Amino acid sequence: MYLKVNNVVVLQIFARITVEEFILLGLSSNCHLNIILCVVLLVVFLLSIMGNIIVVTLPLRDHRLQSPMYFFPRNFCLLEICFTSVVMPRFLHSLLTERKAVTLEPCLLQSFFFFFLGSSTFFHLALMSFDRYVAICNLLHYITVMSNRVCLYLVLGCWLVSFLLVLPTTVLFVRLPFCGLNIINHFYCDTAPLLQLSCTDTGIIELVALVTAVLTLFSTLTVTIISYGCIISTVMRIPSSMGRKKAFSTCSTHLTVVVILYSSSIFRYIRPSQRGGWDFDNVMSFLYTVVTQLFNPYIYALRNEHVKQALKDACDRENRLHD
Repeated sequence: MYLKVNNVVVLQIFARITVEEFILLGLSSNCHLNIILCVVLLVVFLLSIMGNIIVVTLPLRDHRLQSPMYFFPRNFCLLEICFTSVVMPRFLHSLLTERKAVTLEPCLLQSFFFFFLGSSTFFHLALMSFDRYVAICNLLHYITVMSNRVCLYLVLGCWLVSFLLVLPTTVLFVRLPFCGLNIINHFYCDTAPLLQLSCTDTGIIELVALVTAVLTLFSTLTVTIISYGCIISTVMRIPSSMGRKKAFSTCSTHLTVVVILYSSSIFRYIRPSQRGGWDFDNVMSFLYTVVTQLFNPYIYALRNEHVKQALKDACDRENRLHD
């Protein structure tokens, strides 16, 4: 009886404690492993940023890449720079300094930008798959359909729709009270482990988050699947075996990234309860925040023959200037 009363008292005391900072446990508690992880992730981060910057800036120096066909990859790489910068610098800093504490406001801000930019990523992927469909299946009408104005409106629409989808969850989330425990079993401020720390009912916000995830993931996945289905059907009718092989090589690399990104995201966020914090959740999050971010600029832009030629020409010009 005494023990039960004491437990109630302890819970009441915790309920009155307002959390002002959270402790992010990261991926490992081993110091030596964290050092290795810090070095590896720093290299991955720099390669990702470098690849994306090349794609963003290269059209400024080569007029051949200023056509609508390269508009979406360029904007996608700009989005990837922003998305990667939301998580990686803070995580690398915590690995390097072993400082795992983050105050409430920056944590909520990181969560908002992570989901806002993450949602935009899926819509940009759907746009790029549709763009590839028009370029391959309706090449003669490509310039008419995908004009500069249409491309601009589509990109702005991606940003606007992503913001409107994330806004309701964000409004509900910032009003949640956090009290008692402040330990997050994650390497960034994700909604699922944060919901476990709230001292109020989170049923409504979990439902809104689930609906938002379903709308974002399945709507963009449907566009992507239909677009690549039409592309594959068109490629199968190419008479040249060399042409079919080259087209399938490009499609297979794109689809590999799509499968990794969507499968990890669907497993992570499409479930009745958004509460989480399991170690396997961290692995899923690591896939779409680190692994795919490294390969995206190289798969969607730098493997393109025109982009590679423009990059080679830019390097040749720099060498001639130095000589």
